[in-house]
Amino acid sequence: MAEIYLKDIAHGRSGDKGDTCNVCIFARNPEDYELIKREVTVEKVREHFGDMVKGEIIRYEIESLKGFNFVMKHALDGGATHSLRLDSLGKSMASAFMRMKINKD
Repeated sequence: MAEIYLKDIAHGRSGDKGDTCNVCIFARNPEDYELIKREVTVEKVREHFGDMVKGEIIRYEIESLKGFNFVMKHALDGGATHSLRLDSLGKSMASAFMRMKINKD
C-alpha cells in the first residue's frame, strides 16, 4: 500500500470563528472521493493534529460536491484575540491538513 499526501488528491479551504476552525476538503477528481472518505476519518484527523485540537472534531460529508467539512473545536489556542500563534489562525489550517499522509490502494 502506497502512502501519499492528502494534497496529492485534494484541495482545501479553511477559516475560523473564535476558537473553532472550519476546514473543507474537496477531492480533485471525483473518483478519489471514496478514498478520502475511507482515509480521512475523525480519528486520523485527531492523530494528525495532535494536541493542537483540544476539542471535538465533527466531519460532515458533502457527497454532491465530493467533499467534507471538518469542524474542529478548541483548535486555535483561544482564538485570534487570545492566541500567541504567529500564523493567521484558521486560515492556515487547510495547508496543515494537506500535509496529512494517507494510504492509497
